[in-house]
Amino acid sequence: MDAQDSGMTVLKDIAELGSINGPVVLAIGFFDGVHIGHQQVIARALQRAAERRATMVLMTFDPHPLRVLRPEIAPKLLCSMEHQARVLTSYGVTHTLLCKFDREFAAIGAEEFVLQLKNSCALDSIFVGEAWRFGKGRRGDVALIRSQGVDAFGVPSVMHGDKVVSSTLVRQAVERGDLLVAKALLGRDYSVLGRVIEGNKLARTLGFPTANLDVQNEQLPPAGVYAVRAFIGGEWRAAVANLGRRPTVDPDAQALSLEVHVFDLNADLYGQLVEVRFIEHLRDEVKFPGLDALKAQIARDCERACEVLAGKGE
Repeated sequence: MDAQDSGMTVLKDIAELGSINGPVVLAIGFFDGVHIGHQQVIARALQRAAERRATMVLMTFDPHPLRVLRPEIAPKLLCSMEHQARVLTSYGVTHTLLCKFDREFAAIGAEEFVLQLKNSCALDSIFVGEAWRFGKGRRGDVALIRSQGVDAFGVPSVMHGDKVVSSTLVRQAVERGDLLVAKALLGRDYSVLGRVIEGNKLARTLGFPTANLDVQNEQLPPAGVYAVRAFIGGEWRAAVANLGRRPTVDPDAQALSLEVHVFDLNADLYGQLVEVRFIEHLRDEVKFPGLDALKAQIARDCERACEVLAGKGE
């Protein structure tokens, strides 16, 4: 997690909980995407911390446990660690414990894990999703935490229709391009975070300069052109984005690229982290007969994106 960028205090080891003065309330989980179910766990933990004059620390893990235990089925992330820090800060989280997840960590027994937490700080309580399991063999649950003399609370799952809200459900919605369902599950528009890298500057010669984003292993919607908002200079700015392989100018490209044209912006963004919210799919990516046809279509895309974003407000 990028503590400097998010303004968050990031601890890297359980022992570092001892640096916090006063009682500690922990919210534990992976929190990928920080969906509306995660938000309930966070809100309950923050409320308890306020009542007990404690510090709420969100404990999470890097990398995703499946990347260590079953890398062949490890999912794309909804949020990189840097992105997650930004999102968590927006929900009031000020302290995060980011534990390195490796095979040694995975082998820790549930009772030993709770004991480590108890011995590290003035532990007031632990909040988790009611279905969360932990420790070697996934033996740990709320009942086990309580048996070790720690107040523990399993926050009920949140439903969307007849399905439990989960990171997997969000990921599936994004993958199929269902941005409305993704927004309902997240409580906000789906976004990705990427660092602006140097491109071939072709879009600039066409009159539509773009920021080329190096997206950090996050789940992307289907290729196409989107009305988006980009967070630059402390504000959300209207923009249009092309997510795809740019078949008109680079017919041999294999990897997806994300290019964002921010309206009414003349600034050097190289090296900056930019968050992009996907608001609405405008059209599929197609190959044009030449640059003049591409330029004319980009102008139409910009006009349509402006209309969409004006209609949706902030």
